[in-house]
Amino acid sequence: MQTQQRGATIWFTGLSGAGKTTLCRAVEQKLRENGCRVEVLDGDLIRENLTTGLGFSKEDRNENVRRIGFLAQMLSRNGVIVLVAAISPYRSARDKVRQNIENFIEVYVNAPLKVCEERDVKGLYQKARSGKIPHFTGIDDPYEPPLNPEVECRTDKETLEESVAKVLSKIETTNISTVASYARL
Repeated sequence: MQTQQRGATIWFTGLSGAGKTTLCRAVEQKLRENGCRVEVLDGDLIRENLTTGLGFSKEDRNENVRRIGFLAQMLSRNGVIVLVAAISPYRSARDKVRQNIENFIEVYVNAPLKVCEERDVKGLYQKARSGKIPHFTGIDDPYEPPLNPEVECRTDKETLEESVAKVLSKIETTNISTVASYARL
C-alpha cells in the first residue's frame, strides 16, 4: 500500500566526508520500507550527469545548487520526498532554494574538517592541500554552515542510527506523511 504523503525536500548539507550521502541513503531506506515515494539527488551524481559543464567557482556552485533545487521543487510538488545530498557551501544559495520549496528541511551534517579528512577515501583533501584540486570547500574555498537548520547531525559524535532517527523525527513532526509514523521506524 502506497503511503499518502505530501512532497518535501530534505536538504543534507556539509563538508565532503561529513556523511551526507551515507545519512541520506539510510533515511531513504527507512522511508522506502514505509512505502514512501522517495528520490535521492546526490550532488556527485548530479555533477556527473546533469551539470557537467559547471566548474567550482562560487557562481558555478550556486548555479549547481539552483539546478538541483529546481529539480527538487518539481519532484516535491508532485508528492515525492526528495533527499538532496550536496555540499552546497553557500548559505545564500541554500536559502534561495528554501524560498521556492513549500516543505523544506535543512539537515546540517556536521563533522569537523579533521574528521572529514580522516574519512576521505578518495584522497580529495590531500590533493586539495597539495594544490592539485583548487577551490576545494573547507580548504581554500569557504563552507558557510546553516545558521538555523531544522536538524543538525553531529556525525563525529552520533551513530548513524541516531542521526537517522533525528531526521525521521523531523519529517514526522513536519506532517509530510498523513499515514505513516516515521519515529517508530
